[in-house]
Amino acid sequence: MSTDLKILFISLGCDKNLVDSEEMLGLLNKENYTFTDDENEADIAIVNTCCFIGDAKEESIENILHLADLKNDGKLMGIVVTGCLAQRYKDEIIKEIPEVDAILGTTSYEDIVKAIDEIKNGNKYQRFDDLRNLPYVEDTRIVTTGGYSSYLKIAEGCNKRCTYCIIPSIRGDYRSVPMEKIVDAAKRLAAKGVKELILVAQETTVYGIDLYGKKALPLLLKKLCEIEGLFFIRLLYCYPEEITDELIEVMKEEKKICNYIDMPIQHFSDNILAKMGRKTTNEEITNLVYKLRKEIPDIVLRTTLITGFPGETDEDFEIMMDKVDELEFDRLGVFTYSPEEGTKACEMPLQIDEDVKVKRRDEVMLLQQEIAFENADKKIGNTYYVIIEGKLVEEGVYVGRTYMDAPSVDGNIFINTDIELMTGDIVKAKVIKASGYDLIGEMV
Repeated sequence: MSTDLKILFISLGCDKNLVDSEEMLGLLNKENYTFTDDENEADIAIVNTCCFIGDAKEESIENILHLADLKNDGKLMGIVVTGCLAQRYKDEIIKEIPEVDAILGTTSYEDIVKAIDEIKNGNKYQRFDDLRNLPYVEDTRIVTTGGYSSYLKIAEGCNKRCTYCIIPSIRGDYRSVPMEKIVDAAKRLAAKGVKELILVAQETTVYGIDLYGKKALPLLLKKLCEIEGLFFIRLLYCYPEEITDELIEVMKEEKKICNYIDMPIQHFSDNILAKMGRKTTNEEITNLVYKLRKEIPDIVLRTTLITGFPGETDEDFEIMMDKVDELEFDRLGVFTYSPEEGTKACEMPLQIDEDVKVKRRDEVMLLQQEIAFENADKKIGNTYYVIIEGKLVEEGVYVGRTYMDAPSVDGNIFINTDIELMTGDIVKAKVIKASGYDLIGEMV
């Protein structure tokens, strides 16, 4: 089958959403659809949406409305909306934006080809499967992250029920992908040239508990480390209360696993942590950070925090600032609290003014900037393996990442060399200078 229709695909939100987008792209590619980045060339536009916080929701809506304008101007045949916003606000989208032709829920993206077929036939289409469904596309996914690095989603949904988070109601309860399917998918990615595998889920650390009755991430990691061709295996979204001694031991034993953990903490005040429905205390978080650094001295820790949660006092905020100063996270991001309808936190008293949220966020980030810059200076003289991501032609330098940096969210290392390098090459480089969040290196 072949088609002359061109598809514009817009993927918004997190890396877990990106994996869904890549699977949809693969399904469409299998049917010989072609893709374009030019909205003026497109016949059908697909937007895979996000609505985790207010800004993400606004971005998704703006994209849909822009596409609706293009359709009204006769530039588009059809619009498909998928992902989290589609799942959460399907009735509103159908009612308020009639230009949308097809809408698919978070567990229904396997129907993307059928949705396009219905549009071609002049029909509307929608599908919303049970949130217990676990969509999985066998061997058609198109990796959009450069070919050398790829995300691999090992589970869907979440059981945590944090009071500020809408994810369980739009993604469902936690469902692990069977281990053999993950390993098969990883082997296929490695065979296609992927060298860095980044494991993602709403929470990676409880992987397997629904299928195998225990946390199976350590076993999964061991199996992935056996795959030839993989160089880096990176862990994101590890909840602190679920990080076990067994996981730490596997990280120490297996050289392919990056000594890097993304560990969302959200706050340090026990008062706010309890209101958030988090399962850890200030003391437990602190002890874990010191334990990880003792067991894995070169570990890089990334975390995220939220300022302005309902009821956050000046004292609560000072606790946060003191702990950021004490624990000196290598990587740290801060969000202002976003009240999401349908969550418990949205109904809580003592909502904080937006300007206070922003002021507190900026204070944390200013402190973290000092910490990050000092940490970068400490790397001077060290030698690291670097995965090359490209070249800044005008400046004549290559851009890469070490094990210390996840794509898109962390820093880079810039290498000036006359040696011709290719994207995806792995080289050794010595840090000769620090520049803000980034490093400057030379080939070893």
